[in-house]
Amino acid sequence: MKMNRIQIRKLFAVLFMAGGLVACGNAQTQEKQNNNQLKSENKMKTIELTKADFLSKVADFEGNPSEWKYLGDKPAIVDFYASWCGPCKSIAPILEELAAEYAGEIYIYKVNTEREQELAAAFGIRSIPSLLFIPMEGQPQMAQGAMPKASFKEAIDKVLLNK
Repeated sequence: MKMNRIQIRKLFAVLFMAGGLVACGNAQTQEKQNNNQLKSENKMKTIELTKADFLSKVADFEGNPSEWKYLGDKPAIVDFYASWCGPCKSIAPILEELAAEYAGEIYIYKVNTEREQELAAAFGIRSIPSLLFIPMEGQPQMAQGAMPKASFKEAIDKVLLNK
């Protein structure tokens, strides 16, 4: 009987140590995942705007209603969307990818038309998604509806970056 207890204790010790090794491996795996997450967080993401943010970062259409003056330091896209909108949901991951791909070259802003009704009304948003392409110089251009990624890239390159 004592032999069985000794064997059980040895087995328990081996299992405990093996569990410790697995936990250590999991800790290393977790550390790698955390590092990868930090790297992906450093990539540009879309930026949610309120009306106040829009007035300070994009254009102060209240202070100067007769003239468009872009306030940003890079071209931008403003996505007017709603959380319940299917086409809006379909382009959201595309816009996130583009924000990462064009990080440092353009901004991609998002305006929730349900929360920012006054801002949506100021731009005459009647259907969503509506996308405002804002070059550094000249007038912004509005596009409506979902587009494939290739069309977004073409618009970014031609309208915003003049490539």
